[in-house]
Amino acid sequence: MKIGIVIGSVRQGRKGEAVARWVLDRAEGRDVSYELVDLASFDLPILTDPVVPGAAQRQYNNPAARAWGAAIDGYDGFVFVTPEYNHSIPGAFKNAFDTIYPEWGNKAVAFVAYGADGGVRAVEHWRTVVANAHLFAVREQLSLSTFTEFDAEGALVLHERREAEIVALLDRLEAVSAAVATLR
Repeated sequence: MKIGIVIGSVRQGRKGEAVARWVLDRAEGRDVSYELVDLASFDLPILTDPVVPGAAQRQYNNPAARAWGAAIDGYDGFVFVTPEYNHSIPGAFKNAFDTIYPEWGNKAVAFVAYGADGGVRAVEHWRTVVANAHLFAVREQLSLSTFTEFDAEGALVLHERREAEIVALLDRLEAVSAAVATLR
């Protein structure tokens, strides 16, 4: 089984890369393979394709969309590392999600969010969005405060409880990923 840790911000100076690397470090040595998926490396344009992704049958007109779809298709589940922008989902991440469709289906997803209020509103919005694409969101999540869990340089200074929380999140994500694999 292979889980993608999606860095959901493309901004310069983003905090998400440090968070995603922390998740990857915590996943090391588990029986499941984890890999970083850096949204910024795909350089996806705004979705303008005349064929909706759900009807495109993975035959997207844009080469970047095809590469993104192929990458996402190779995973059994995901950890979305998502910031909260304006009480919601980052636009670039939502656009990337919408650019493809069947590649998401019947897989599991967990959320590690960050923001002024821990990114909780972004996660609540994501839960509705991913359900439409037949992703199964696990209940466990991490909500990191940009005020108390990052230092002035943007390095992580996480609360001690985060170590147990990430283990519980990964345990559940792996279990649900294995269970829903039978639906694909």
